[in-house]
Amino acid sequence: MASPSPGSAPTINQWIAGARPRTLPAAVAPVLAGTAVALWEDEAVWWKALLALAVSLLLQIGVNYANDYSDGIRGTDDGRVGPMRLVGSKVATPRAVKRAAFAALGAAGLVGLVLAATTAWWLVGVGLLCILAAWFYTGGSRPYGYMGLGEVMVFVFFGLVAVLGTTYVQTESFELPALYAAVGVGAFACAILVANNLRDIPTDTESGKRTLAVGLGDERTRYLYGLLVGVAGVALVGVALTTTWWVLLALVAGPAVVRAVGVVLGARATGPGLIPVLQLTGVAELLYAAGILVGVAVSLI
Repeated sequence: MASPSPGSAPTINQWIAGARPRTLPAAVAPVLAGTAVALWEDEAVWWKALLALAVSLLLQIGVNYANDYSDGIRGTDDGRVGPMRLVGSKVATPRAVKRAAFAALGAAGLVGLVLAATTAWWLVGVGLLCILAAWFYTGGSRPYGYMGLGEVMVFVFFGLVAVLGTTYVQTESFELPALYAAVGVGAFACAILVANNLRDIPTDTESGKRTLAVGLGDERTRYLYGLLVGVAGVALVGVALTTTWWVLLALVAGPAVVRAVGVVLGARATGPGLIPVLQLTGVAELLYAAGILVGVAVSLI
């Protein structure tokens, strides 16, 4: 793989693009949903919610740079059809992107330490697991993202851990509505990854990256996407039954979901045609979580 020309350096805009801004709703949504449950329990602590948001965003950015580095040095991103990658596009050295990943993950760890110190020290272990999961998604000699386990880990860490953790640092208890919300948010986060991997089936197959989508094949991966957004809808009913029916304001995500499902299952788009699905699903996840938060807030007025 050729290196960037001597003296060249990525621009600020290229670093921002490398952080993959379209994936950031997957970091914001679990904090909104977890905080909604804390608010319902009348135990919301807004400065802890903001710290949890910082941790979530830094972990997301860190895993994005880590994936850029690891996929780039393996050649997985060569010939990709999606947005630019720093290493794969040869606009940044692998070393620079690796440093950026470590910086973001390290910053997430430091903010997480503050939350642990003010809540419970066992959260340090949870934070360490999150950082390790971020790095070994595509890093190391046996990355789990290359073994079809990416969706499982996304559901666990950007669904269960993120939502339940956000609620816990504020309430210091585990709440049933948070579990339902975690399932819904996690299902959306998985759907984003499924859409991404559906798009990349041809290039991932060629490079030897065996994602879940590669294993399932095009047809079944499309149905998996539809199943995941359906699970999010069912989970919303669980949130409503354990809190207030006002959380059904989350159905504002419906139009984005319908459009995305139409592209995946109706138009059966491939390659670049699936790129809008990632954005639509990210927007839907954000609206879903925001709707739950707003619904809880309205019910308490």
